[in-house]
Amino acid sequence: MAVNSDHLRFILGLKLRTLRRERDDSLREVANRSGLSVSYLSEIEKGKKYPKPDKLIDLAAALDVPYDELVSLSVKDDLSPLKDVFSSAFVEEFPFEVFGLESQDVFSLVSDQPARAGALIRTFLEVGRSYDMQVEHFLFAALRSYQQMHDNYFEDLEAAAAAFRERQGWTAGRPPSHETLRNLLVSEYGYNVDLGTLADHPELSEFRTVFVDGSPPTLVVNSDLMPIQRAFVLAREIGHCELGIEERARTSSWLRVESFDQLLNNFRASYFAGAVLMDRRALLDDLEAVFAQETWDPDRIRACMDRYNATPEMLLYRLTELVPTHFGLDDFFFLRFYHEPGSSTFRLNKILNMSDVPVPHGVGLSEHYCHRWPAIKLLQELEQAQENGPLTKQPSERPRIRAQRSYFLNEEAEYFVLSVARPLALQPGTNSCVSIGFLMNDAFRDGIACWRDETIPQVDVNLTCERCPLPREACADRVAPPTIYDEEQAHRRKVKAVEELQAAVRDGERGAREQ
Repeated sequence: MAVNSDHLRFILGLKLRTLRRERDDSLREVANRSGLSVSYLSEIEKGKKYPKPDKLIDLAAALDVPYDELVSLSVKDDLSPLKDVFSSAFVEEFPFEVFGLESQDVFSLVSDQPARAGALIRTFLEVGRSYDMQVEHFLFAALRSYQQMHDNYFEDLEAAAAAFRERQGWTAGRPPSHETLRNLLVSEYGYNVDLGTLADHPELSEFRTVFVDGSPPTLVVNSDLMPIQRAFVLAREIGHCELGIEERARTSSWLRVESFDQLLNNFRASYFAGAVLMDRRALLDDLEAVFAQETWDPDRIRACMDRYNATPEMLLYRLTELVPTHFGLDDFFFLRFYHEPGSSTFRLNKILNMSDVPVPHGVGLSEHYCHRWPAIKLLQELEQAQENGPLTKQPSERPRIRAQRSYFLNEEAEYFVLSVARPLALQPGTNSCVSIGFLMNDAFRDGIACWRDETIPQVDVNLTCERCPLPREACADRVAPPTIYDEEQAHRRKVKAVEELQAAVRDGERGAREQ
């Protein structure tokens, strides 16, 4: 394992605090014996300072330990989990600064009770290994938390996109074509755009883009992308240039996540691209008109996609950026499912949950998602239509749209869920469905008129079949028995039985004493 200066500071701080407390010494007592100041010793214990050799010699003498023992990287067994964590790629890569912290702050929190913290962290490490969680899982979770902290709305990126559109003289509500964006990337930013390599590459045909640094820089774009998608990846590349981004991902989709800065910068460039293609001012006007309609009409959603030349995911994800701040709808979730016709598996590979309701997650869940979710319903309908014809499996097909009022049995909360499904361009034989769900609170009922439309189905849903209390006769969509629900109910019955037994014994003893 490579050791850097941060690791050395953390381990020394951990050992110093442990040795001092074992001797029942205060910082003042160690300071008096070592000749170091109390404030300097405190900085060492917090992992913020690493003394020079002469001061380390004085410190070892003050603690009555050999110099080699003090400066070695070995720690006691009960502290090894702390050492492992603070010497790990997780601490090195995790963006503590996004949350107003430094890694030293976290070290200070856990080093007050290092043995107990070590046991806790050992538990977390075991859970992570059980679910095969990598550092990148935590980085993606950190990005989602960052989005949640800002209601997924970033005024600086909106302003940058608006200024760029104004500089180009583009009309509000009209997205630039992929040809226009390609020409800009070549003429203004000095790029070479390669449209002929990726689609036929045996290993890279599912990638959207590959960036090759050089003079000139080259953006290799998959020619199998729809014009809409091509416009987005070109606008995102312009976003890298306009925002002055240097640390960046080289591929889209992700080949690997090398740092949080890469992840955050990709998010910022993608946000810029969405705001360029669907400018805020015009889209807000269109959304206000759609939300004011008292009847549900999926063609209004299709009309928005047509106007902005947007895929379902581009439009619905753009809603997640605008509706919290501009319409007060800040309790929502966004999900994307993939499904291969003929398979019983529905894969969740994108999630942004700004609500309190638990929604499916994509790490380690071996259960069966509730088939009453509108996304899964749509994917099943799309599969059946493709099997029966004349519908093809081409992404150019009109997307299928479904609205549903979903009552979450596990949370006793109702959400209005809009789902849109279509075939994928780069993965033939795979369908995708994106969903956005809004909590039906006062803000929603005041802002979205069509929720009263009786044609919108009202359906009881749960997280998974294994957790659902509905009996089989009440749910024709069940695909697995309620094993987890049954286990929870059996556990509750046992708890109740123990409590009743204890009460009966106490009552009997009380009666005997009274006699």
